[in-house]
Amino acid sequence: MREILSDLVAEEQSLDQFLQQINPRDWRKTTVWHGWTIHETVSHLASSEEYAYNALAEKGSRLKELDEFGDIDALNAAGLSAGLDMRPQDVIEWWRGARAKVVEELSRSSATDRVPWFFGSMSAKSFATARLMETWAHGIDIYYAVGEEPEETTRIRHIAWLAWKSLPHVFKEAGEEYPSEVRAEFRGPLYSKWVFGPEDASNVIRGEATEWAALAVDRIDLEDTQTLTAKGDLAQRALELVRVHL
Repeated sequence: MREILSDLVAEEQSLDQFLQQINPRDWRKTTVWHGWTIHETVSHLASSEEYAYNALAEKGSRLKELDEFGDIDALNAAGLSAGLDMRPQDVIEWWRGARAKVVEELSRSSATDRVPWFFGSMSAKSFATARLMETWAHGIDIYYAVGEEPEETTRIRHIAWLAWKSLPHVFKEAGEEYPSEVRAEFRGPLYSKWVFGPEDASNVIRGEATEWAALAVDRIDLEDTQTLTAKGDLAQRALELVRVHL
C-alpha cells in the first residue's frame, strides 16, 4: 500500500499545483468530459473524495444515494453544483480536505481489505488506484482545457494495471466469456516497461501505457490510438471493451 499511496498523493499534489497556476477566469473553460467546466471538474473530484471517505470510514452508508438520485449522472450533477457558489480556491481547499481524509483511512488499510463502492466492492489497493485514476483522468481534462500538455509520469503504471485487472469484469458486463488471461506489455515514461499476465499467453496487447490508460478512461477512441496492437481475437476484443469506471 505504501507505493500506491505515495503515488496517489503525488498525483493529487501535482494537479493541485497546476490548478494554482490557472487564472480564476479560466475555471469557466469547458473540458472534453461531458462539457464540464474546470470549476465543475474540481468540484466533482472533491465530492467523489467525500464519497470515498464514507466508503472507507463509514461502511459506504452514502452509496445508497445512487438509488435516490436514480443514476450516476444525476448523483455526479449534485457534486458539480455543490461547488459552483465557491471561489476556485475554496473548491481546491474542499478537495484537499476530502482527499487527505481518504489517504489517512487508506494508510490504515491492508491491500486486501474490501471497500464498498457504487459498482461493487474492491480491494483497498484497487480502491487507492481508482482514486489515482480519477485524479489523472480529470487532470488531463483540465490541462487540455487550458491548452497545456500534461506531464507523463511512471505513476501511469497503476492505471494501466487497474485497466488490465478489470478485464474479466468488463467482459462479464458485456455478457461475454473471458476464457483465458490476456497478457499486456506496455511501454512507459523514462524507458519503463510493464508486463501483466502469463508469459505463455496466446493473446497479447502491446503499446504505450498512457494510451492504454486513456482508452480505459474513455479519453480516446480505439480507432484514434497509434501504438496499441493486439495479438489474438481475445486481445482485440479486450481493446474494444476495456473500460474502468470513474
